Amino acid sequence: MSAKEYFYKPDWTPKDAGKEFAVRIVKAKESGENPVKIEVEFKSGKPETSDIISGILRGNRNYLARAITLIESNSQKHRPVANAIIRGLLPNGGKSLRIGITGIPGAGKSTLIETLGLYLISLGHKVAVLAIDPSSSISRGSILGDKTRMEKLSREPNCFIRPSPSSGTLGGVTRKSRETILACEAAGYDVIIIETVGVGQSEITVRSMVDFFLLVLIAGGGDELQGIKKGIIEIADAIVINKADGDNIQRSNMAKAEYTNAVHYIAPATQGWQTSVMTCSALVGSGVTELWQNVLDFEKSTKSSGFFQKRRKNQALDWMLTLVEEEIKNHFYNSADIKEILPHVKKEVIEGKKLPTEAAEELLKRFYSGNQA
Repeated sequence: MSAKEYFYKPDWTPKDAGKEFAVRIVKAKESGENPVKIEVEFKSGKPETSDIISGILRGNRNYLARAITLIESNSQKHRPVANAIIRGLLPNGGKSLRIGITGIPGAGKSTLIETLGLYLISLGHKVAVLAIDPSSSISRGSILGDKTRMEKLSREPNCFIRPSPSSGTLGGVTRKSRETILACEAAGYDVIIIETVGVGQSEITVRSMVDFFLLVLIAGGGDELQGIKKGIIEIADAIVINKADGDNIQRSNMAKAEYTNAVHYIAPATQGWQTSVMTCSALVGSGVTELWQNVLDFEKSTKSSGFFQKRRKNQALDWMLTLVEEEIKNHFYNSADIKEILPHVKKEVIEGKKLPTEAAEELLKRFYSGNQA
């Protein structure tokens, strides 16, 4: 073992587990910069729920990461603990500015988030980035490489980056993303950025949980993307043409003029706010100050009109209904009656012996009859 690295096993590791649960700690490469000291707090044994809650409220990132792991877990045994944590953090949530960022692949979303995040930290903000990585439809696995793409930002003590798998969810977000936002707010992060999988109508899911929605585009994307762009423009509060540097400045300005003209023919995504179009270069940092000022102007305008608070209340209702729908779905598929007949019904549909409509009616009748009081 190298003198510059060591291994340890987390306290939640199964007793009979091997090296697959080991965590490797590697000493950072020496440089002329001052090293960043990050508080690390470990307790022997499994921490109590109260320890996790108090740790998050103190801003401890280890406890925050642990809580998010419980929140994201699909294990039923973790739900009571996760729910207790959320209840304990709820009074301390809702104090951030939530920003959703989406865009076509290759538009430079991660680079823009890193540049914007570093700028916000320089202003004294604490930034949390929830980066949704697309999951494989076959293995359900994800690369989760956003921390690698945001190398500088990930080293900042006032930034918390959490890559999460989309797990095939429409838009790459679920109720767990909402709960993760709440946990980050309770930990003192006053700007929450959600980077989504990509563009498409599914991004309406992200719109339902953020205050400000930003669409990142590049000049010369091609007319084949216009249909997708139109759908996403309708829910965007601002459009930024990224990579406006070097030989691309003129094309970026032309694209800005085209989109500025286009947004006047589309109903604004936010009442009382005209969707703005601007250019920037995440690579050199130009236009980032103007982008953040646009976000602040949006916040001031919507809070003055009362629409900011109204949207937050509607989002809370949407969260409730989403929870109800998910619980009904889980109850249906976990029903003993459904588990008993589902394989047979599936086989009949596959073999063409039963219409999908008939199969659905049979399953629902069995479910309702088995759950009558």
